[in-house]
Amino acid sequence: MDTDDIRAEYDFSSSRSNPYAKKLKKQITIRIDIDAIDFFKQEAAVVGIPYQSLINLYLADCAANKKKLRLAWK
Repeated sequence: MDTDDIRAEYDFSSSRSNPYAKKLKKQITIRIDIDAIDFFKQEAAVVGIPYQSLINLYLADCAANKKKLRLAWK
């Protein structure tokens, strides 16, 4: 089987893209303290998932439960 046969067999030219793909995640740039990143890396290692996924899960939980930020300046 040569490459032309493979291309003919797997022709996706008429396929449509996933309409939900862009809604799933959005890449951003954010500055996070090193201590916070280290905390999430340690927690992620315990549960066995990537730390960025853990941060996303935490933030998604905050948004879903409409958690309010409580600041106490010393």
